[in-house]
Amino acid sequence: MPQINLVRDEGADVSIALPSYETAGAAGADLRANLPETDRAAGWVLAPMERRIVPTGLRVEIPDGFEMQIRPRSGLAAKHGVTLANAPGTIDSDYRGPLGVILINLGADPFTIGHGDRIAQAVVAPVVQADYALVDALGDTQRGAGGFGSTGRG
Repeated sequence: MPQINLVRDEGADVSIALPSYETAGAAGADLRANLPETDRAAGWVLAPMERRIVPTGLRVEIPDGFEMQIRPRSGLAAKHGVTLANAPGTIDSDYRGPLGVILINLGADPFTIGHGDRIAQAVVAPVVQADYALVDALGDTQRGAGGFGSTGRG
């Protein structure tokens, strides 16, 4: 099991829970909003079609050979239309900056992000780096060049 080392950003609220798996079978650990002190009481309002980087108050150290994928929370998407603008986001093992989540409100109503709210989930996954080679031709397959719905409806 890889260990993800964490440090809190300066000014982060230390009472906000660290990423955690809410059930024994959960693939993703919930990430929480850690808003600036001046905004904690009121939260941030995300207007329809607005996107914003929401701070988690954390920086991470991911072991070599792994990445952290930032994924939407299905409840936010289904109930409010709030998701990630770059789903899934990727945090590389050599990144040490602030961990922010790019939320977008695709819903019809403004959505308030509360301080401490669960806003996304982090999935740690192995990374395989490939060699890329320019060749004269690609091998044939039954599918060939068919794409974007060529194998069936939709």
